[in-house]
Amino acid sequence: MTAVALIAGFSIAPTAPAQAASAASTVTKTGPAQTFAVDANVVAAPLVRDSVTTTAAVQNLRAQGTNEDWARLVLISGAWPQSEQNVTVMLRWMRQENGPDNWWNRNNPLNNGYGSGGGSGLGSYSNLVSAAEYAAANLHRGYPDVVAALTAGTSADATAAAIWASPWATSHYGNGSHWSTSPVPIIAAPQSAWE
Repeated sequence: MTAVALIAGFSIAPTAPAQAASAASTVTKTGPAQTFAVDANVVAAPLVRDSVTTTAAVQNLRAQGTNEDWARLVLISGAWPQSEQNVTVMLRWMRQENGPDNWWNRNNPLNNGYGSGGGSGLGSYSNLVSAAEYAAANLHRGYPDVVAALTAGTSADATAAAIWASPWATSHYGNGSHWSTSPVPIIAAPQSAWE
């Protein structure tokens, strides 16, 4: 009985591993080139495309008219990514300047002095589109750390820190102690503010 078990054990023992194929070996297949012929009477079907129309981004944002739309308009004007982080920091910034219920105050959501007729940020713009363009232009003019953070578009907190460290507000938002990170309600401005 023991002999039978030994013989059976040897017969099911694994065999030596097969040698791996050389990594340098390649397979080349050659053969005649393939060709096909098309009857001369075959006519290609005409290409028909659906009609597509677009609304310019600015017009679309104006039509919706919310504080989120204005934040996106600033990002478009500055050629920054419209990432969730960038929109979030812009909404928070607007809330710090004017509050969410009146974010369009004087058509100057960030209390920007550049081009508004109010050097200290108390001026106004003819409409919110112009305000977005001036806000982006002013950031490009003299706020390189804020521009760099918006260009990265990856952290609302990093961008907020760049805003606090900048000369945008003389209070520096209490270096963040006067800056809320709670969600900002989305509120539409009167259509007249966009016109």
